Amino acid sequence: MLSKLTLSNLSKFKSRSGLWAIIANTGWLFGDRILRMAASLIVGVWIARYLGVQQYGLFNYSLAYVTLFTPVLTLGLDEIVVRHVVKESFNKEEILGTTFWLKFLGGIASVILAVGSTVLLGERESLKISLVVILAVAGIFRASEAIELWFQSQVQAKYSVIAKNIAFLLNSLLKVGLILIHAPLLAFAWMTLAEMVMCAVGLVIAYQIKGNSFWLWRWSTTVAKNLLKESLPLIFSGFAIMIFMKIDQIMIGQMIGDQEVGVYSAAVRISELWYFIPAAIVSSVAPSIYAAKDKSETSYYQRIRRLLQLLNCISLAIAVPMTFLSDKIIAVMFGSGYAEAGTILAVHIWTSIFVFMGFASSPWFIAEGLNHVSLGKNVFGAILNIILNYLLIPQYAGLGAAIATIISQASAAFLCNAFDKRTQKIFKIQVQSLIPFFKH
Repeated sequence: MLSKLTLSNLSKFKSRSGLWAIIANTGWLFGDRILRMAASLIVGVWIARYLGVQQYGLFNYSLAYVTLFTPVLTLGLDEIVVRHVVKESFNKEEILGTTFWLKFLGGIASVILAVGSTVLLGERESLKISLVVILAVAGIFRASEAIELWFQSQVQAKYSVIAKNIAFLLNSLLKVGLILIHAPLLAFAWMTLAEMVMCAVGLVIAYQIKGNSFWLWRWSTTVAKNLLKESLPLIFSGFAIMIFMKIDQIMIGQMIGDQEVGVYSAAVRISELWYFIPAAIVSSVAPSIYAAKDKSETSYYQRIRRLLQLLNCISLAIAVPMTFLSDKIIAVMFGSGYAEAGTILAVHIWTSIFVFMGFASSPWFIAEGLNHVSLGKNVFGAILNIILNYLLIPQYAGLGAAIATIISQASAAFLCNAFDKRTQKIFKIQVQSLIPFFKH
């Protein structure tokens, strides 16, 4: 009897310990994102005012173009690697080492694609080409994020948070210095590259301090094949997501001009500022959802439902006040030169409802092995986004792009799930999660 009670108490203790680990991990991720949000907002707005609408638009156009190729350097590996390390911690050196080299090769490939396509598309402006080259090369150093995935799998985000934030804060101060010395636009691109290098160094140091050795990592062709086989749908899905996020700025730049990109980018900067919230919460909760699936179907779906309810409530709490305060926020932060961004922000902010919902649903698709279905939805949404941008941007400029983004995000993250038998279960949970205090 005593042993049963002891085991029961031990089980409860482990459960509570796991819960507190998730809460603490989420707290560190939130602290990281809030610090970054505040600093990047202050410095970013300062840079926007310093550069002016035209150059700010040029920088964001180049950044958006490079970002389109992010799926090539990340290879859709992040959540998959976390899940594999959780289940196969004994094999972490092979998993992490293989992940590092895959991301490194992906980074090189993304540089070739970004720069090559820029030239092939007939771009002749040397400044724009230089911006694309520098910003693309910065992505190579993201291979070090394999270390961050290890910390995520162990629910120990604080170590990667500290390492990356030291680099981020130092880089922010250097950017302020660039403004004070009246540096040219290209200097800010070089500083973006410098931040990636500093983050990589910081992560390696944090990993070593925790008693691990980067030098023990090793390549495994078998692991690489398994990871890529599983992540392939996510790579294409990542392209679709990047089209969601960035094609509007590229199409505005191509169809109207860099100045309108600057105005639109100011609105999007505020609207997308909040996306750190679902990213932080899901990255902390996802390992527990994967673990719950192997133990209890009831607990598994209960966690997914609660995650959706939480993120839906948060997104509404952001969207409603932002709608009414958008003009004042843009005027105070960016100045009169960006005044048109207020209306765009009031519309674009509602995209967050479906972005948050997509984040909350992603662990379900991975756990159910439906990455290919997620790919199909995102490809459909991306194509829809391009079509709507093509139709709406000429007449409504940035406002048309914002409307196109909302419709395409709603279709991919929510509505498409209703028309596929394999996803109708998650659609039902999504609908239920939109109703406050719904009880299954």
